[in-house]
Amino acid sequence: MADFTWPVRVYYEDTDNGGVVYYANYLKFMERARTEWLRARGVEQDVLAREQGVIFAVRKAEVDYLKPARFNQSLAVSVAVVETGKASLTFNQEVQLINEGEGSGELLCRGRIKIACLDAESFRPRAIPASVAREIFGDG
Repeated sequence: MADFTWPVRVYYEDTDNGGVVYYANYLKFMERARTEWLRARGVEQDVLAREQGVIFAVRKAEVDYLKPARFNQSLAVSVAVVETGKASLTFNQEVQLINEGEGSGELLCRGRIKIACLDAESFRPRAIPASVAREIFGDG
């Protein structure tokens, strides 16, 4: 499924009073993975805003929490583009527990995240610049 996978370690600050990852932090893990996915394709979001005048923002998030992650566990967060629009990208993402020596294992959380491309000043939808599409997809 994954186009890209990013490793995440669960820190104490990520957990709630019960010692498990606080639900909102899974969205942060997914955000980090999407940022690193872009970076791996040569797209830095601060440069994108400064030079192209566009930003990416979450438009919609659907998340299924299946099993808890706990302090100090290693996770793998995957990124896969499943839909593209003129001014949007939709990703399927999964957070899996990494079983040491075996790679990723148990599915803990999955999400479907729609990202909008916006004008950096007006925050209105704007087409993904062709140069950025070429970096992301290789052919624009």
